[in-house]
Amino acid sequence: MKPLLDIQNLTVNFATPAGPLTAISDVSIRIRQGETVCLVGESGSGKTITSKSVMRLIEHENGAIASGAIDFDGQSIVTMPERKLREIRGRKIAMVFQEPMAAFDPLYTIGHQIVETIVEHKRGNRDEARKRALVLLRRVGIPEPETRMKQYPGELSGGMLQRAMIAMALSCEPELLIADEPTTALDMTIQAQILQLLQELKEEFNMAILLITHDLGIAAEMADRVVVMYAGKVVEQASVGQLFEQPHHPYTAGLLQSVTTLDSDRSAKLYSIEGAIPNLFELPSGCRFHPRCAHATARCAAEAPELTVVNGREVACWHAEELVAAAFRTAGSGPAGRSKAVRVTEAPQPPKPSEAGLPETEPSGAKPSDADNLFEIVHLRKHYPIRKGLFQRGGASVRAVDDVTFQIRRGETFGLVGESGSGKSTLGRVVTQLERATAGQVTFGGRALTELPEAELREARKDMQMIFQDPYGSMNPRWRIGDIIAEPLSIHTDLGARERRERVAALLERVGLNPAWQERYPHEFSGGQRQRIGIARAIALQPAFVLADEAVSALDVSVQAQIVNLMQEIQQSLGLTYLFIAHGLHVVRHISDRIGVMYLGKLVEVAASEELFLHPAHPYTKALIASIPWPDPGRKRESVTLRGEIPSPVRPPSGCRFHTRCPAATALCRESEPELREWSPGHQAACHFPAG
Repeated sequence: MKPLLDIQNLTVNFATPAGPLTAISDVSIRIRQGETVCLVGESGSGKTITSKSVMRLIEHENGAIASGAIDFDGQSIVTMPERKLREIRGRKIAMVFQEPMAAFDPLYTIGHQIVETIVEHKRGNRDEARKRALVLLRRVGIPEPETRMKQYPGELSGGMLQRAMIAMALSCEPELLIADEPTTALDMTIQAQILQLLQELKEEFNMAILLITHDLGIAAEMADRVVVMYAGKVVEQASVGQLFEQPHHPYTAGLLQSVTTLDSDRSAKLYSIEGAIPNLFELPSGCRFHPRCAHATARCAAEAPELTVVNGREVACWHAEELVAAAFRTAGSGPAGRSKAVRVTEAPQPPKPSEAGLPETEPSGAKPSDADNLFEIVHLRKHYPIRKGLFQRGGASVRAVDDVTFQIRRGETFGLVGESGSGKSTLGRVVTQLERATAGQVTFGGRALTELPEAELREARKDMQMIFQDPYGSMNPRWRIGDIIAEPLSIHTDLGARERRERVAALLERVGLNPAWQERYPHEFSGGQRQRIGIARAIALQPAFVLADEAVSALDVSVQAQIVNLMQEIQQSLGLTYLFIAHGLHVVRHISDRIGVMYLGKLVEVAASEELFLHPAHPYTKALIASIPWPDPGRKRESVTLRGEIPSPVRPPSGCRFHTRCPAATALCRESEPELREWSPGHQAACHFPAG
């Protein structure tokens, strides 16, 4: 069958002040009509550049196709005149971007932009285009499409804006849809809805889809074939069944090993690929993966392998056949054997605290009792008044946190999950008193933080530190990392310059970085390295408590595993207590001792990690767990049962706040608000009809 899209030996260069930069080299991909191909790999592997090259969007970013061919439906994209290419874009090939706000003009309404797209490609006059836009918005699950047509992009939530972008992309019935990380910034519940929508639309329009993702669970669920990229080159291509059954390239095997699932052993360290993807200006010789590969030989360092057919798939590895043969001999075929036989490496072990010059705390083997609480949070509220004008306050308020009570025990990791808008981050900020509470009490180590004056509260914050989601955004780009890590030492201690420098060196070594890097700036580090710098800064004052707010959400799966391992090692050696906020439930399950589930400003369930996932009591918790994609193409999740989006915290629903989306809601749920009460020993749920 002739491919709809045929990319052959594509090489793309970018003009930079330092000279030409080759972003992707000799990339070949084919996509047939109605087929979904997933492009996977770590950040910096060249996935997005490859997808943008298909529509020649790279030309607007100082990029150019240096060699190779891109044929779409028998026509050459590389030699196509710009005028003809404009007709292809949107009409034949459409794109859904990772950040929907970047795809919409904030000055025009959603309806105006969809209508303009249809008219521009001569798919009808304005009246016909408006009717089609309404049909599309309704088709992608947007409620009240007539109202949404009149709204501006800033008035829609992230999930709704992503749906609107899909509607605009489909407005001209394209033959190929390119989706670049379309669900990365979305909650898992909304992600599940979007993925199911893409599957339905693919079948309805007989579309081909090129899906870029770093989530192998999504690839397993969506793909017919998977293409794995590393440092600008394709290293493996296979059907989804082949790839997940027995990966042939060590990099693919490493990515699969790094995935945390609901079946993972929580007592074991996460697998991760040591090191980071290379800088494109400093690519290693030979196989580009060899510096990180446990199976690399002298030949790997000297010669670059070409893509060759091995066992019915393409792989670029000198030792693929012997590694796979070893896998069969050692552990048999299939997913159970692959992680043992084609194992890359575990995350490196950081030095012991005594070796790094840090105090060592003996971890307690006994589980903390309920009486040994570091934090006591009682009836906590945080409301934000809505202003009518610059100085006038209205009567309404945003109820971000609304009557929350729980405890965090010494030495434990308390996980906090829920959709965006549930109040997780606000609760974290109020618990640490970065924001003052509207009502309620927060007690930390026996001291009522909510009653402390500002001077005493500042002193108490030495024992409460924070790791942010975006480490680069939390660092001054003009400061060297040595100064960034030393800042809390300068503020809260009397250490001299030499002592601070020695302390910073010990901290860098503790988090697995070179102490000699103190003079470097934040932009010289990868995302994972910057997060390690953030952790070093957070533990500089030897705090008792660390708030990690989406600290690993933006990281690739392997880097994420490295950071989670590091956080657990530091917690054990320094006796830290964590509040770990995230929307990735599989990671929260692995790292947390207990988990709290938030919905619309309230805690709806609290339980031990394993208990929560084995016996969820609240329908919302069940929906969150059901939305997690499995990295196994043979294990499909159930159809999405949780519809819609989280309601406005300004006017929350009466009764149980979840009843508007709950498939089991009754009249009692609509009228009476359930209290958070113990459903079984150590397991609390706020539901009239909890079930395990």
